[in-house]
Amino acid sequence: MQKRGQGGYQNRFSQAEESEKHRINEQIDVPQVRLVLDGGVQKGVISIREALALAEEAGLDLVEVAPDGKPPVCRLLDYGKLKYKEQKKAAEARKKAVVHVVKEIRIRYSTDEHDLETKIRHAKKFIGEGDKVRFSMRFRGREVVYAELGLEIFAKIEQELIDVAVPEERSPITNQKMHITFTQKTAK
Repeated sequence: MQKRGQGGYQNRFSQAEESEKHRINEQIDVPQVRLVLDGGVQKGVISIREALALAEEAGLDLVEVAPDGKPPVCRLLDYGKLKYKEQKKAAEARKKAVVHVVKEIRIRYSTDEHDLETKIRHAKKFIGEGDKVRFSMRFRGREVVYAELGLEIFAKIEQELIDVAVPEERSPITNQKMHITFTQKTAK
């Protein structure tokens, strides 16, 4: 038996998922199907044997495209080309998908002025690259009485970032923590 880290083990499951997506040729186990020819022309309801014979004669595959139909709808087409087009479409969708990364910057209510400026500069860089930035502040023990100082620092950070970002989420103090999340300002 192959181990999980080796390629063959996982490929077997991905092939099983692919075969579940479309049933082809002998995998179709119904007595009759509604057949659509390669050019999109409807042939009508015929027996599965006739459909398989037509597919073999044309050198194409019989692919079940609508299994929920009564009877199921099948098409004559090149299954390899269909899979290729679906892979290309999925790759294009992944390429267009937007991934937002949230960068976390930790500060304290007693963070020095210069350190705070450096962290704000880093935040501007991250926001300029399209990432979201979360400033989080944690109070230890009795420090929670200085929550007002923390809110003042968050107000200062918001004022510094007002030209490039807008606050997306603010949290009140929960479990001696609070945070504020910034996202890139959209151009109108």
